[in-house]
Amino acid sequence: MNSVSIVSIAGTFAENKDKARDIRLQDIEPALQRGEDIILDFDGVEAATQSFIHALISELIRRYGSQALEKVVFRNCNETVKKIIQIVADYMQEAES
Repeated sequence: MNSVSIVSIAGTFAENKDKARDIRLQDIEPALQRGEDIILDFDGVEAATQSFIHALISELIRRYGSQALEKVVFRNCNETVKKIIQIVADYMQEAES
């Protein structure tokens, strides 16, 4: 299973949408296309903006549906990051309905 360290790319405050898009295009989407799971490791990330998470996962949900979230493992998220991921995932799944 592939693993991506978010802190090593985005820093302790994940806010750069371009970096999120790059992670999606270079790591997440290729893994999903191969039918593989991927771990997004948020160890060391203190906070993330909603726009960062949106750029990271919204297109995946739009393209692959909610099944994309079954292949993406969010690891070592603090409560703040978990809430933002949940907000974006819920919003995108509602929009897909």
